[in-house]
Amino acid sequence: MPHERFVRAWLQRSRLSYEDIDEVIQDCYCRFAMLDEVGHIERPDAYFFTMARNLLGRQRKRAKIVPIDALSEAEVAGLIDETPSPERHVAARMEMSSLRAFVASLPDRRRRILEMRKFEDMSQKEIAQRLGITESIVENDLFQGMLAVQRAWRDTQGLAEPRSGTLGDLGAHA
Repeated sequence: MPHERFVRAWLQRSRLSYEDIDEVIQDCYCRFAMLDEVGHIERPDAYFFTMARNLLGRQRKRAKIVPIDALSEAEVAGLIDETPSPERHVAARMEMSSLRAFVASLPDRRRRILEMRKFEDMSQKEIAQRLGITESIVENDLFQGMLAVQRAWRDTQGLAEPRSGTLGDLGAHA
C-alpha cells in the first residue's frame, strides 16, 4: 500500500518496537482484506491511519506496561492528527506531478481519453461521442494508457506489481 511508509513512520514516533509496528501493520492489512467493498473509503490514507490508531489504542489497553511519554503524546495529539503532515502534502504533490508527467507522455489520443475519464469523470460513451470514435477504441486506449502509467509509476517508484486496471487515487472507476 502506498501509505504504509507514512503509517510506519507515525508508529515509530509512538515508540513501538519494530515487532509491534509490524503487528499493527499486519492487522491493518488483515482488516482491509476482510472488507467486502472499499468504495466507501474516500481517503485511503486517513482510513489506514485511523485503523492503525485504533489498533494501537487496543494494543496499549491490553499492555501491562505502557511508556508514559507515549500515552501523553497520544493524548495530546488525540492519538493521531487527521490533518496530513507537511511531508505528506509535499509527497502527494510530487506524486501527482509524477502522475501527470506519465499521463502527458502518452500518445495524444490515449492521453486525452485517460484525462477525460479519470480527471474529468466522463463516461466511455461520452468520450467516444466527443472524439468521434467507437467505445471499444475508448476502452482499449484507456486500458493501454492505464497500463503504461502503471508501468512508468512502478519503474520510477519501485512499487510492487499493481492490480490490473486501477490507478490508485485518480478518482473515477474505469
